[in-house]
Amino acid sequence: MTDFNKKITVIIPAYNTEKLVKKCVASVLAQDYPADLLEVIVVDDGSTDGTAKILDEMAVEHRNLTVIHKENGGSSSARNVGLLAATGDYVGFVDSDDFVSEDMYSTMMAAAIEHDADMVQASRDEIAEDGSKLPDVVIPPSMITEVAPIEHLRTLLMHTGDASFCTKLTKRSLFTKDMKFPEGELNEDFYLMIHMLEKVNRLIILPQQFYHVFYRTGSNSRKTKEDKDYFPSVFTDIVRNADVALELVKRNHPELTEVAERFGYVQRLDYLLHIPVSKMTKDNEFYNSVVSYVRKNMSSIKRNQYLTGKQKTYLKVLAPAPKLVRKIHAKLRGV
Repeated sequence: MTDFNKKITVIIPAYNTEKLVKKCVASVLAQDYPADLLEVIVVDDGSTDGTAKILDEMAVEHRNLTVIHKENGGSSSARNVGLLAATGDYVGFVDSDDFVSEDMYSTMMAAAIEHDADMVQASRDEIAEDGSKLPDVVIPPSMITEVAPIEHLRTLLMHTGDASFCTKLTKRSLFTKDMKFPEGELNEDFYLMIHMLEKVNRLIILPQQFYHVFYRTGSNSRKTKEDKDYFPSVFTDIVRNADVALELVKRNHPELTEVAERFGYVQRLDYLLHIPVSKMTKDNEFYNSVVSYVRKNMSSIKRNQYLTGKQKTYLKVLAPAPKLVRKIHAKLRGV
């Protein structure tokens, strides 16, 4: 058994999750890690339902739980406020509609100490609203795995890695003034992760699925079937971040350039497959820039060894007339 002497801060941004937040916070407070070394900070991001009241009541019962109330500013803003208040040696994050296993942080900290790691990642599973388990988004390793930061960057660019800070335990000293979550973005974890990896000594990935993602209809990036014209801004953010990643790679890791180019093509394909046809208009500058980029880089797309044949075909078919192709596709599907 590890003799723990490191303090952990877990930051939970919360906004209008009154039906789920108690389970989430309770799962963190129930950790088998020493309570005097576990600091839980919940940042109520201007909730308008019963979330704030539930949190305040829980804070009365738990000495290591601090609740901060602020005006609504988004998840990144709430996380950054939590970081300012954090005093732990390591920091973890949990979204207020998710929950964690009771031995998550003790196991992660033991791995951080044993491997002298700046960052430890737990595996995760995905839970549907009806309680059933969904297919794994990220495949857990079969055993504890040490990963070099550049290799983790490569897996993120190949869509096989996990960019989430919620599955991580990270040294608080890495969250410097220039290493904060970008506010007003929905793909914030990826943006901060690719930059922070430049400072991380090593990443340890655990096979245990300690973190439980709850897929809730109506959350930031999840579209309801009834709202055909709803287009989450996350789809524009992932394209912008693909360009940021490509610049970072060209500057610091040129050997990953083709992998980063592939990432940008796939993100744009995702955008073109999800944007409502009603928004594919001549005055939509961002949409037109995506189409133009794909058309301009078609030769590079055809040569890219990391794109699948299916991805290349989709991009090739969509590039000349994306709106027409999407209309035909919708008709064939009876949508």
